[in-house]
Amino acid sequence: MSRLSTNQLSLAYGSRQIVQELNLHVPDGLITALVGANGSGKSTILKAMARILTPMQGGVYLDGKIIHRQPTKEVARHLAILPQNPSSPEGLTVRELVSFGRYPHQKGFGNLNAEDNRMIEWALQATGMSAFSMRPVDQLSGGQRQRAWIAMALAQGTEVLLLDEPTTFLDMAHQMEVMTLLEKLNKEQKRTIIMVVHDLNHAARYAQHLVALKDGTILYEGNPEVVMTPQMLRDVFNIDADVIPDPRTGAPLCLPYGLAEEETAPSTTASAETITTYSEDRIQAMA
Repeated sequence: MSRLSTNQLSLAYGSRQIVQELNLHVPDGLITALVGANGSGKSTILKAMARILTPMQGGVYLDGKIIHRQPTKEVARHLAILPQNPSSPEGLTVRELVSFGRYPHQKGFGNLNAEDNRMIEWALQATGMSAFSMRPVDQLSGGQRQRAWIAMALAQGTEVLLLDEPTTFLDMAHQMEVMTLLEKLNKEQKRTIIMVVHDLNHAARYAQHLVALKDGTILYEGNPEVVMTPQMLRDVFNIDADVIPDPRTGAPLCLPYGLAEEETAPSTTASAETITTYSEDRIQAMA
């Protein structure tokens, strides 16, 4: 089942077409990661899904309705987006930032009501930002800032979250902090999350559904154990890599060792049978 989907979606910047006749169905209640090389159309697709970019052809559908024909506030009650490198006015506190998430639910420019305040407090608590609520956003660490912006998205009370490279420019600890939070939101609240991810191992570890794109076209799609293969890495990223099961999680782990060439010797990568065996073990462990 899919509340959010695209049908024959084509996108362009000026005369340059980026995405061509894309048909994508986002699984409900899962984390979906869009992966691909730079310029593959990942962020462009996310912008169209968030109603930021208007299609040149086809459409994005939310609950069976074309999203670009729906009122902005109506869409914002069901779908929230965290863009790349968001910025806030100097001196704005975390709580003030999070309160902006309640705008779609307000009439005119009314004050925050009891429900608004309840959602703000819940979002702060869910993201571990309650202790920082009165601190200026520009005085936070990278990971804390990302959590503050995620809290704002949560305060919207939407069932769907779109995130464009949520770990960009963060160090390893802050990357894990953000990804662990998203995993928690998905598992505990069944949020549908669609995110653009550069780190393939993050995508395979935290997402249950991968969409591998090249030149605005889906080349591979499915669960990480099926999608993350040496052949996919050659076709999509032009790299040679071993794919082995992560010793801790069982998720496929990408170990690149060179740029792909036209003809290469037989690979010594883990076999499909090995990946399948580990995938079954992983599924049983999660059951």
